[in-house]
Amino acid sequence: MDAKTQPTPAAGMPSAARKYQPYPLVGLADRTWPSKRIDKAPVWCSVDLRDGNQALVDPMGHERKARMFQLLLDMGFREIEIGFPSASQTDFDFARWAIEAAGVPEHVSLQVLVQCRPELIARTFEALEGARKPIVHFYNSTSELQRRVVFGKDVAGIKQIATDAARMITDMAAAAGGGYRFEYSPESFTGTELEVALEICNAVIAIVEPTPQNKLIVNLPATVEMATPNIYADQIEWMCRQLDRRDALIVSLHPHNDRGTGIAATELGLMAGADRVEGTLFGNGERTGNVDIVTLALNMYTQGLDPGLDCSDINRIKDVYEYSNQLRIPERHPYVGELVYTAFSGSHQDAINKGMKAIRQANTPLWDVPYLPIDPQDLGRSYEAIIRINSQSGKGGIAYVLHADYGLNLPRNLQIEFSQDIQAITDAAGTEVPSKRIYERFLDVYVDQPGARLKFVDHHTYPDTARKGSRILEATIVDGGRQVQVTGSGTGPIDGFVNALSRHIGVPLSVLDYSEHSMQRGSNAAAICYMEVEHPGGRIFGAGINTNIVAASLEAVVSAANRILR
Repeated sequence: MDAKTQPTPAAGMPSAARKYQPYPLVGLADRTWPSKRIDKAPVWCSVDLRDGNQALVDPMGHERKARMFQLLLDMGFREIEIGFPSASQTDFDFARWAIEAAGVPEHVSLQVLVQCRPELIARTFEALEGARKPIVHFYNSTSELQRRVVFGKDVAGIKQIATDAARMITDMAAAAGGGYRFEYSPESFTGTELEVALEICNAVIAIVEPTPQNKLIVNLPATVEMATPNIYADQIEWMCRQLDRRDALIVSLHPHNDRGTGIAATELGLMAGADRVEGTLFGNGERTGNVDIVTLALNMYTQGLDPGLDCSDINRIKDVYEYSNQLRIPERHPYVGELVYTAFSGSHQDAINKGMKAIRQANTPLWDVPYLPIDPQDLGRSYEAIIRINSQSGKGGIAYVLHADYGLNLPRNLQIEFSQDIQAITDAAGTEVPSKRIYERFLDVYVDQPGARLKFVDHHTYPDTARKGSRILEATIVDGGRQVQVTGSGTGPIDGFVNALSRHIGVPLSVLDYSEHSMQRGSNAAAICYMEVEHPGGRIFGAGINTNIVAASLEAVVSAANRILR
C-alpha cells in the first residue's frame, strides 16, 4: 500500500490505550439494586475538614475551619470528620477546640481519622479526651497494587495491620471508660479483590464485636474511582450480603470522582444496601474530588424525599465554602452555580415562561416547570435571573424578563414584533443584554418615542346628535412641535380618536386588538395599553402608559401612528 491508500488512523490514542485494562465484573447475576429506589436519606458524614482540607493548596487555618464547622452544624450534619489529629499540631488543636469550646450539640459525633499505626492511635486518643461518643476512624490500604508496590506484604500481613489496630483501639477505648464509636475502612477498596476486602473486614468485625445497639461503621471507599457506577453498586451489594453481623454494621460509602461519576456511584451504592455516605460540600477533595453531598441531598429532594440536610440558604453555603476553601464554584455546578437556573435559549425561555404562568394559575402544590427540576426559591434563590437575554434568546425570554422585572404582559404578537428589535441589538453586541436595557428599549420604541412627530395631550367627548350611539371626540395633540386640535366620531373614545387621527395624518388606521393591565397595585397605579393597529402597509403595535386607562389607550394609538409615519 502506498501512502495514498493507507487507512486513516482512528482519532485519539488507540495504541496507548492498550496499556489500560477494563475493570473486572463482579458477576452478581441476582443483583437487586437496579429495581430499587432511594426511599430514605442516608447518615451523612462531612469530611470537608479533613479530606477536603488536605486537598487544598492553602489548607484552612483555625478561623476558616471554624466557620466551615459552624455551617456543617447549621446544615444538620450529625457526623463530622474534624481532622487527622495525629498528623499535625493544627489538626490536634482544632480537635481540642471542637471538644472544649465549639458548643457541639449532644446528637453530633465528632470523627477523626487515623492510620493503623500504634503511635498515631495513642495520639488520637489524647486528642479525643472528653469528647461525647466520638468516632475513631481507622484505616489501612488493602488493594492488590498497594500490597505489592507500597507495602510489600501479602494478604495476611495487611490483615494483621488492621486487626492489631482494632485491638489497640478497642482496648484504649475501654480503658478510657467507653463511649467511643468505631469505623474501619479498607482503603482503596475498589482496587481490592472482594474476597480479600471481606476477609479483612470480617476479621476487624470479630475483634470490635459490634452490636445492633453499638454498631461498627464499615466504610467501603472508592478511594480512586476505577470503574462504572454499576460495578461499584455490585461490589456494595456483594459485601452487604457477605459481611458478618450485618445487623450490627453501618455500611458506609466514601466515593471519589476520578471518572466523573461519583454521584451516580453513590446513588447506586445506596440502592445496593449502603446506609451512610461520607463526602464534602460541592465535592472538594483529592484529584477530581470527593462525592458532592449537596448535589446528592438535593437530588433526593427533587424526588420528594427529605434529605435531612438544610440547603435552603444555598448562597450562604456557597459563600462559606468559597471563603473557607479559597475555591470558586463553577457557574454550571448543579443547584448552586450562578447560571444553573438561567436560560438563554429561546425555546427554553418560552417553555419556562409558560410553565411559570401555569404554576401561578394551577391549584396544586406540585412543582412542574420545564427545564427547572427544582424551585430556585426552595434554595433561597430568586426568580430574577431565570431568563437572561442574548443572541440565542427568543420572544418568550424577552416577555418573561419584562414581566418579572417590570410588570409588563406583552401580547404574543407584540412579543414577536419586539423580539426582532432586541435580536438586532444582541446580534450587534454579541453579549448578554440586561433586562434594564430591554425595558429602556421598549420605552423608546413604544412609549416615550424620542423625536417622534406626534404626541397626545388631552381629549374630551360628547354625544353625536347626528348619529345615534356615536360620540364626538375632540383631542389635543402635538404635531411636529405645534399643538393642534383633531376631531372624529365613533362608538367610543378609541374609535373616535382613530377616526380623527387617520384623517389628520392621511393614513387609514383601524384597531385590530388591544389589551391593558395595571403595572402596580393601588388606586393611583399606572396602566399600560398595547394597541395593534392595521394600516395599508401591514400591522404595527403601539403602547401607552398613563394613570388614566383611556388616556393610555389613546397614547397607544399615537404610538402606533408615529411608528407608521417613521
